[in-house]
Amino acid sequence: MPLRDKLLAIAVVGVWGLNMIVIKLGVAEIPPLLMSAMRFVLVAGLVLPFTRIKRADLPVLALLSFTFGTLHFGFLFAGLRNAEAGTSAVIIQLGAPIATLLACLFLREPLGRRRLLGLLVSVAGIAILAAGPTLPGPLSFTLLTISATGWAVSNLIVKNIDDISPMAIMGWSSLLSVPQLLLGSWVFERAEWPLVYAAGWHGWLCVLYSAIASSIFGYGIWYWLLRRHPISAVVPYSMLNPLLSVLFGIVLIGDDPSPVKVAGALVMVAGVALILRKRDAKLPDTA
Repeated sequence: MPLRDKLLAIAVVGVWGLNMIVIKLGVAEIPPLLMSAMRFVLVAGLVLPFTRIKRADLPVLALLSFTFGTLHFGFLFAGLRNAEAGTSAVIIQLGAPIATLLACLFLREPLGRRRLLGLLVSVAGIAILAAGPTLPGPLSFTLLTISATGWAVSNLIVKNIDDISPMAIMGWSSLLSVPQLLLGSWVFERAEWPLVYAAGWHGWLCVLYSAIASSIFGYGIWYWLLRRHPISAVVPYSMLNPLLSVLFGIVLIGDDPSPVKVAGALVMVAGVALILRKRDAKLPDTA
């Protein structure tokens, strides 16, 4: 990847790292699935007027709306409600090695010994962080793990979409996610819907940030990068997300700055460095 694309990937991960804190604050005031649906309503409303698709594109976008909108974001918002933001970001990053391995298995992207070692080191960093005292309960852990898997599968789906623009992918998958999330909210959160009327301005600001910064800016660029480069070259950058989320959590909302978190984050960064070094040393630039 050229330097410009590497910097874009790092910028996106920075936005996502802060988004974990934003979601944590938001779901304290708005029911999680309902907040996720509101986020996608806003994304669809801002993006769809500028995009077009063919009717034949709807099936793959519907599939993506389920894996990305419902499985990834719906379960992420729900899991974050009773889990620490930094630790949640760590668990979610299980999606990065899952996506890289799935790309190797199904898309025949090269892995190599150094990248495999980097993945193992990164997973070790995740394990160190997750083994700390802030590990969430079984329900939240399960929700976040499902969210990570949904993210991994979504990356493979996007990688195989050739004729739909990144903004169209985002807009239409967002629109198709809304009824799924609203149905889930109606089933599980109906009694909490009145909380929306009591939400303060910062709760609504969280919805705006999650929609505009994380979705439109973040995933717009991410999908563009996935179209230009192999999954195994792009996805490893997302492993920096836990480090940034932990730092933001400590600075902004007073999360516990335990040595376990620092050790896990450093191990994870070392793994990312191994993965990215393999790409730069062995494979030609696709730009």
